[in-house]
Amino acid sequence: MPLQYDLHHLSRGRAGDPYAGAVIVLTRFVVDLAATETFVAQAETAVAVLAARDGFVSVDFGRNLDDPTLWTITTRWLNVGSYRRALQGYESKLAVVPLLSQAVDEPSAYDDADLVGENRARGS
Repeated sequence: MPLQYDLHHLSRGRAGDPYAGAVIVLTRFVVDLAATETFVAQAETAVAVLAARDGFVSVDFGRNLDDPTLWTITTRWLNVGSYRRALQGYESKLAVVPLLSQAVDEPSAYDDADLVGENRARGS
């Protein structure tokens, strides 16, 4: 019998706080094998800066099992404002922004579908 999960609960994070981890930011990277060591060092520095920001909940940093050039940094935030503010400031401009400039160019922030509402393309 397959396991049953309460997906709404899983998207929320810490027990007792209905808003913990409500925003998920999934950032993907394609990294040349020769650049792996440099990328990992950059990512670890950026994650340390983000982890010190208000509203940070958690992070997962991983490499794809099938393609060693694919990486992800997945962070969880109390709300979208916390994430956006985490990208501001001197430390973020030095460590986080340069790393994010290497990311796959795609939307990366996700929230509970009930909170997002109707999803429409920008400008429509």
